Amino acid sequence: MEIGGVKISGKAALAPMASVADRAYRLICKEQGAGYLVSEMISAKGLCYGDRKTEELCTVDDRERPYALQIFGEESAYCGRAAGLLMKYKPDILDINMGCPVPKIAGNGAGSALMKDIDRAYSIVKAAVENSDVPVTIKIRAGWDEEHINAPEFAAAMESAGAAAVAVHGRTKTQMYRGKADWEIIKQVREKVKIPVIGNGDITTPEEAVLMYRQTNCDLVMIGRGSYGNPWIFRDVESFIANGANGNVPAPPSLEERLSVMLKQAEYAVSFKGERIAMKEARRTCAFYLRGIKNAAAYRSRCGTLQSLSDLEKLAEEILHNEN
Repeated sequence: MEIGGVKISGKAALAPMASVADRAYRLICKEQGAGYLVSEMISAKGLCYGDRKTEELCTVDDRERPYALQIFGEESAYCGRAAGLLMKYKPDILDINMGCPVPKIAGNGAGSALMKDIDRAYSIVKAAVENSDVPVTIKIRAGWDEEHINAPEFAAAMESAGAAAVAVHGRTKTQMYRGKADWEIIKQVREKVKIPVIGNGDITTPEEAVLMYRQTNCDLVMIGRGSYGNPWIFRDVESFIANGANGNVPAPPSLEERLSVMLKQAEYAVSFKGERIAMKEARRTCAFYLRGIKNAAAYRSRCGTLQSLSDLEKLAEEILHNEN
């Protein structure tokens, strides 16, 4: 598929996830076959005011391409200006988050709150398009709540404002991450607009990815929580589709491979953020890699005490020695 002339060769994208899909994790997923990556959310207002922490999120690593920088905001003036400022980082695509349900984003009028105000959302997309040198896309939800499901109409309005693609998470804002994603709404968006549609929600296996393609006719699937501790899902989706979805999926990673990739992600994180911050975050991310192995609970508990990369290396060696 293509987004405004930007070619996306893979069959599955990594969903943007604040505090999870950082550069280290994105690179790991890319190495395992993710075809498209999106940054963590960047505050349009923070960028305009020169916030240093905000600017750190804007780094574009050539190894991640095709790659989008994602902004959020509730005012068109700031979003337009932020779009222009982001061009110096040379992203392939600029994405606008209109689906985040967390209170600190939606409660301030950004994220999924914009789905209640099509006119405001339209002005934001239009301002971003006017100030961007690259395609502008949006990420939305099914709607605000069960009584206000408006994704098809909303997506059509954003297309008319200049959006080059739309990613749709099949849950409402009030659902947060509970319940089941409604893939039918993704299908309805696909039928309503001419721009590419990316389907998101409840994909944890290659079979589910293929099912989403078939049921919704979407142009690309996007995987979020289903990739936690399992970046191999992107490789598996590629293989499953390449083999005609006939069950030919690579064997699950060995314990040694699982631990090796876990360590590689931590090493990336240390190189980008420094050991103190990276290892504090690794206490959670490394625990995901250990789910399902023997004595997982005890090892995951140990992750909570990680202080250094050498601590993690010792834990990995111990796991290999005890469980192989």
